[in-house]
Amino acid sequence: MDHVDRIIVQWHTARPDLDVGPMETIGRLSRLTLLLRSEMEKTWKKHALNAASFDMLATLRRSGKSNGLSPGELLELTMVTSGTMTNRIDQLDKAGLVERIQNKEDKRGFLIRLTSKGLSTIEAAVTDHVKTQHHLLAGLPIEERQALNTLLKTLETSISPVK
Repeated sequence: MDHVDRIIVQWHTARPDLDVGPMETIGRLSRLTLLLRSEMEKTWKKHALNAASFDMLATLRRSGKSNGLSPGELLELTMVTSGTMTNRIDQLDKAGLVERIQNKEDKRGFLIRLTSKGLSTIEAAVTDHVKTQHHLLAGLPIEERQALNTLLKTLETSISPVK
């Protein structure tokens, strides 16, 4: 019996009239999210990154645009606020991982691109990140991972935002 099982048993005792089945699923997803994040943070830390900086560098790397992305494109691909984006760009620029260059297509704007240090950092970090993810999911055979992905995608698309 794990932590979530104990909580469910307690609720069955305290409120037998409630169907707490969803609480079990959401509880397990929540605990798993914390565990997965904690393990991935260890990997990012080895490269002097955190979740936000890893996300930004990975977005620039996977975009396929070596000349960089506009702040608007980064906002769209990372789903953060403009104030947060500016702060992230400033921090990564200060660390020498990205640089701002003039946008040749829009002289009023600029692009953010990886520096050579940024590229080498994200190349090493994403390689280790993928190894960490493989390690984290090693307990599930590939067929079960595929089934889990299908179930999670179905769940995600079935949920409408709570108002």
